[in-house]
Amino acid sequence: MKNSTEVTEFILLGLTDAPELQVPLFIMFTLIYLITLTGNLGMVLLILLDSRLYTPMYFFLSNLSLVDFCYSSAVTPTVMSGLLTDHKVISYNACAAQMFFFGAFATVENYLLASMAFDRYLAVCRPLHYTTTMTTCVCACFITGSYICGFLNASIHTGDTFSLSFCGSNVVHHFFCDLPAVVVLTCSDRRVTEMVLFSVVSFNIFFALLVILTSYTFIFITILKIRSSAGYQKALSTCASHFVAVSIFYGTIIFMYLQPSSSHSMDTDKMASVFYTMIIPMLNPIVYSLRNKEVKSAFMKVVLEAKLFLGL
Repeated sequence: MKNSTEVTEFILLGLTDAPELQVPLFIMFTLIYLITLTGNLGMVLLILLDSRLYTPMYFFLSNLSLVDFCYSSAVTPTVMSGLLTDHKVISYNACAAQMFFFGAFATVENYLLASMAFDRYLAVCRPLHYTTTMTTCVCACFITGSYICGFLNASIHTGDTFSLSFCGSNVVHHFFCDLPAVVVLTCSDRRVTEMVLFSVVSFNIFFALLVILTSYTFIFITILKIRSSAGYQKALSTCASHFVAVSIFYGTIIFMYLQPSSSHSMDTDKMASVFYTMIIPMLNPIVYSLRNKEVKSAFMKVVLEAKLFLGL
């Protein structure tokens, strides 16, 4: 990063300037964040406490929950404080840190979703080879690779963005330091930065999507061969829920990052960003876990043990 830049802080415009909307939005986002925190950290704790959930699928789910909590926490508290106070200034270094951690954990989630799709492909289409293929070592490699890709990706984008000079406006037309919203403020030539952003994000998204779509193509083919009506409906319902979450995540990410900067509408971008920064982390525990009978059983077991411990 260049220390010669004249800009030492940025001003976040936030979601809205309407005073009558700020308190209701603060209450709504507070509830969303509390549900996100409770749901995701509760899921991690539940999986750690119940040995029946020590399987590859729940190993991925626990990491997904942790990542959802982390990248939501990189953004949501800033949004909430901006709605309550008129002080919407964020320092140069804090802006860079927010961009880095959000980008890192969002990319980790991208690769975790691909890993989970591959895991489900093996479980449904190759059940006899599942336990010998998805070993602890293989799962650890998938998880480690996801984190390495995430933090490497964030390092490239954050370093590239903040190597530019910011000597003009410091008003970010967004509610957090998102890369497209910050890059447009530079007084340097940003064509190379935008090309790097488009290329790297395109590779990350489409590689993961290729794995997901290929895995689920084989899963659906296998589902169609199921003779049992109950088994067919159960498998189809599970896949449909997963596809809803995947569609929202990738739909908003593609909308945000894979369009030319001239096509960006900041107001539209803000609405799309709310989905993948706040709504998706809240929904993921429900979509992936809370409908699962094993998770419900583990939750009831923990509740009963807690009651016995407290003498209730």
